[in-house]
Amino acid sequence: MASPPSHQTCVPLPSGAGDKCPDHEAQLLLVPIHIVTHASQLPIEFLEPSPERPLVIGFDCEGVDLCRYGTLCIMQLAFPDAIYLVDAVQGGEMLMKACKPALESSYITKVIHDCKRDSEALYFQFGIKLHNVVDTQIAYSLIEEQEGRTRSPYDYISFVSLLADPRYCGISYIEKQEVRVLLRQDPEFWTYRPLSELMVRAAADDVRFLLYIYHKMMEKLNKQSLWHLAVHGALYCRCFCINDNEYADWPSLPRIPDDLAAERNVPEEEILSVLNVPPGKMGLVIGRRGASIQSIKESCNAEILIGGAKGPPDKVFIIGPVKQVRKAEAILRGRMLEMY
Repeated sequence: MASPPSHQTCVPLPSGAGDKCPDHEAQLLLVPIHIVTHASQLPIEFLEPSPERPLVIGFDCEGVDLCRYGTLCIMQLAFPDAIYLVDAVQGGEMLMKACKPALESSYITKVIHDCKRDSEALYFQFGIKLHNVVDTQIAYSLIEEQEGRTRSPYDYISFVSLLADPRYCGISYIEKQEVRVLLRQDPEFWTYRPLSELMVRAAADDVRFLLYIYHKMMEKLNKQSLWHLAVHGALYCRCFCINDNEYADWPSLPRIPDDLAAERNVPEEEILSVLNVPPGKMGLVIGRRGASIQSIKESCNAEILIGGAKGPPDKVFIIGPVKQVRKAEAILRGRMLEMY
C-alpha cells in the first residue's frame, strides 16, 4: 500500500485532455510524487505488464557518474496521474529487480531523453535490458529532418533546450543549472537520504513534462520516422552494453513495417557496429580538438559515439544505415592503420 504522498508537482495535460480541463489557464494538473522504497508502492499495471493494459510512462535515472561503473540512485517514473521516485539506494536490488519486467516489456513504452547511459547503468548494475523506449532526443532530430531542417547526426539537443522549444513545452528550466552546480560541488548529491525537497523537485522535473512532449511528437512523426525512432531507440539502449554474445539475449530489433517495405523508397536496415581501438590510440582517432573524428562524422550519414571517460574507453560505436556504417568502419580502420 502506497504511503500518503508529502510532495506534489504539476504536469501539463496532453492533447485531447481538454474535456478534463477546458479552461486554458488550468492545463496543468496537480499530481502526487511518491517516494518508493518497496515494490508494493508501485502500480500493479507497471509491475505486471500486460497487452490488455499498455502503458506510456516518462522515464529517467539519477545517480553518481551514471554508467556501468557508477551508482544508480533514483529511477523516475512519470504516469499521467502521479510521479514515482524509485529509491534504488534504500530499496536496493530487490526493488530494482521487481521493476525489471516493466523495463524490459514491449507493453510499456518508456519515454526518455537520451537513454544510452541509463540503459548501461541498468544493464551492468541490475541485469536489466531496457526495451521499448521512445527517446525524445532521437525524435527531435527525426522531426527536424522530416520538416527540412536537417541536423547532423552528431548535433544532439539537450533536454533543457527541448523544453525551451515552444513547439513542445516552451518553458525555461533554470532549476537544472542549479542542480548541475550542486553536482559539480558534490558528486555524491543523489546518494543522500532522506531525499531533500530540492532532490525530490529536481528528480520530478526531469520526467514531469515527458508525456506531454511525447504526445506533441507523436502528432508530428510520419510512419517512416516512427520506425526509425523505434530502431534507433533499441540501438541506443544496446550501445554501451557490450557483452560477449553479440546482443543475442536482447530483444530483436523492430522490423521494417510491411506498408513501408512495399513502398518504392524502402528504408535501409539500421545496425550498431562496435570497433576496438588499440590501447592508447583513441586520442589519435579523435584528433586534435576532435578534428579527426569530426571529419569522419561529416563523411558518413551515421552516428559515431566514443565510450570516453565513462567507458568503455577503447571502443567506437557506430549507428546508422548498413552502407553508411560500413563506410565509417572502413575510414576508422584506415586511420588506425596509419597509427603504426
